[in-house]
Amino acid sequence: MKITTTGSLGNVGRPLAKLLLAQGHELTIVSSNDDRAEEIIRLGAMPAIGGLTDEAFLKTAFADADAVFAMTPPNLGKQHIVNNTIAAGRHIAAAIQQNGVKRVVLLSSIGADLPEGNGPIASLYAIEGLYRDLKTVATTFLRAGYFYTNFLNDIPLIQHAGIQAGNFNPDTRLPLVHPGDIALAAAEELTSDTATNSIRYIVSDIRTPSEVAAALGAAIGKPALPWVSFSDEEHEQGMVKAGVPAEIASLYTELGSGLREQKVQNDFLVNVHPATGKVKLADFAREFALRYHG
Repeated sequence: MKITTTGSLGNVGRPLAKLLLAQGHELTIVSSNDDRAEEIIRLGAMPAIGGLTDEAFLKTAFADADAVFAMTPPNLGKQHIVNNTIAAGRHIAAAIQQNGVKRVVLLSSIGADLPEGNGPIASLYAIEGLYRDLKTVATTFLRAGYFYTNFLNDIPLIQHAGIQAGNFNPDTRLPLVHPGDIALAAAEELTSDTATNSIRYIVSDIRTPSEVAAALGAAIGKPALPWVSFSDEEHEQGMVKAGVPAEIASLYTELGSGLREQKVQNDFLVNVHPATGKVKLADFAREFALRYHG
């Protein structure tokens, strides 16, 4: 198959590329970073260097593709994040339609069933709507859980304050996912012989923040590591003081609030979707320890 992926060689894009190339597919990888071109070539793929808001570029990148993996990162600028992400999603969808691509896998998220109260995920609610309007395209919305790798951002806090923290409660039920499990699911969906329009949740484990802190603490030699709950105001102010742009801090504080109130993960939990991913919390704890001590 001829497959085009967006998302460059990030946490999901890199393992997905390796899987697809190992299966013998002809792969084009879209990246906005020209420095990635050489590495993409070394992997055995074709680089397509350009922006996700350049529809003419995307039309060329998707030309002759049998399938597209569409990933729209929520970091397009420091302002108007949601609107900018939706705009990129609109350009990707238009290029898919113009090229007559028959199979698309969109990386979405838990909480994409909600139009608001979910922080940056609000953009994915709108983008899923854009893809539903595509004609003659079999689309899978791959709704991923909360990334384990988000906890890597806690390493400085653990080192300097001896805590993990966030604006959700220690007993909040979090559907967690590893990027490698997302890549496996995406590869399965992209190459399926029976592709249909569908929603597929991809979650590796379901744990609480207190369980996460206990597992990660044990792995790094801090078995008493606690999870501390910040208020929304404390969380947002802390991010801004750390240099995070105000709009991004506000969006991610809203996401944490939505998780705390179990709105973001409600559809997954209430409809009893299984955690099918291979990487469990204990597995990620070992990965976390390597990064922590490294």
